[in-house]
Amino acid sequence: TELETFLPQDGSKYKDGKYKLPTISKDLELCRDTWDPFKERKVEHPTTDCDTLTHLLKAALGTGILAMPFAFMNAGLSFGIFLTVLVSVVCTHCAYVLIKCAHTLYRRLRVSSMTFPDVGEVAFANGPPWGRKFAKLIRMAIIGGLFGAYFGTCSVYTVIIARNFQQVVEHYTETVYNDRLCISLLLVPLIILSWVPNLKYLAPISMVANFFMGFGLGITLYYLVWDLPAPSTMPQIGSIVDYPQFFSITIFAMEAIGVMMPLENNMKTPQHFLGICGVLNMGMSGVTLVYVLLGFLGYLKYGENTYATITLNLPTEEYAAQSVKILVALAVFCTYGLQYFVCLELVWDAVKDKFTKKKTFYEYVVRTILTFTTVAVAVAVPQIGPFLGLIGALCFSLLGIVIPALIEIVTYWDTGLGRCYWIVWKNILVGTFGLLALGFGSYTSIVDIISEYLGEPEPMVIPPYVMSEVNKTVHDAFVLVNSTLLGRNGTTP
Repeated sequence: TELETFLPQDGSKYKDGKYKLPTISKDLELCRDTWDPFKERKVEHPTTDCDTLTHLLKAALGTGILAMPFAFMNAGLSFGIFLTVLVSVVCTHCAYVLIKCAHTLYRRLRVSSMTFPDVGEVAFANGPPWGRKFAKLIRMAIIGGLFGAYFGTCSVYTVIIARNFQQVVEHYTETVYNDRLCISLLLVPLIILSWVPNLKYLAPISMVANFFMGFGLGITLYYLVWDLPAPSTMPQIGSIVDYPQFFSITIFAMEAIGVMMPLENNMKTPQHFLGICGVLNMGMSGVTLVYVLLGFLGYLKYGENTYATITLNLPTEEYAAQSVKILVALAVFCTYGLQYFVCLELVWDAVKDKFTKKKTFYEYVVRTILTFTTVAVAVAVPQIGPFLGLIGALCFSLLGIVIPALIEIVTYWDTGLGRCYWIVWKNILVGTFGLLALGFGSYTSIVDIISEYLGEPEPMVIPPYVMSEVNKTVHDAFVLVNSTLLGRNGTTP
């Protein structure tokens, strides 16, 4: 599970509940090339290559896929395809680098598995002298980044759930409701969901969520393929000022760096995770094709009217479209619990030792406060597009691109960085890409969020029945005024 991202797999590393950092001894240095960590790994229920591929697809094909048409709107129809493939290559390469460095460190330290924070800390602690003092810092950065990513995702999910339900309710009640009010109404249901004791009880809910999301995406694709305009009529290359938002949203949608180590740690044949035709490359290739397809079709269908979540563009008056909005909202609601448990595990582990009595009571207090905070953030920032971009730029750019590049440099610092130090130059290029996405993406997202409070909010979705009533009222008023004017002139209307 995703919680294993934060938990070392070998219980022997713990002493009095604290992680004991391993170091390289002379004996280990001599025998590391002959020791096979994969033969020593003991997993109670190992996953096959096919199982791991399925889990990877599930992790990478998340709710962010619904924002791909909006991302294409910021990049252009043709250029969006190229940039999506570029982001996919960079993200896949960085995940590949992380796993490769982990395999190298397994042999150096004679351990059979590590988590993402473990890999970062151990790589720096046993790397060049200048990097050892940053070992604890890199571990805290990874854990903090993962918490921020999952916490932000929970808040984004809250907005997506509310907006999809809101459209359907407004259609039948013929009343426009405040966005923040609709988000606030989710507080009690989400608190109840957060009280589920453990992930075991969320497994059936997760299966239901997968069914709802798959069915909803299928109907969405049905709507996207009808009455398409000619691709030549669409902007092929977007404005350069909108590229940061494209990169931020696409990185958010495509990144699954948090689950890479747990997936590898539970494989029956971990060496099959890498390679040209390995599980990672096959999975991310399929993910890229799906993202390009939905982004291309969604932007081609709705053009500059594309919303941050493509389901909001579907015609609310049709039953099939209504079912999509409800199914997607329910799927995201169910998925909220899985994302939330990662945040809960980190927060509770940090504070549980302060409570000597009534730990269960205080755990549920922490659960409630954490859920309230995610909803409060969603109420404060009810904009899906900029919110997605901020999380992608601030958290996933750092975790999925910058940190893996640094880990590779320190891991191979003493053993060779390639001819002409090509590994260093390559990672400088990759790290620069990640830092640019982090800097410019965060800036543009924050500017868009601030504009909400300066009188420049994102365009509001106006339900069709509202426009119909407005047109009818305008027409009646015109007839009334016309009749009055004609009556004054003594002319029969």
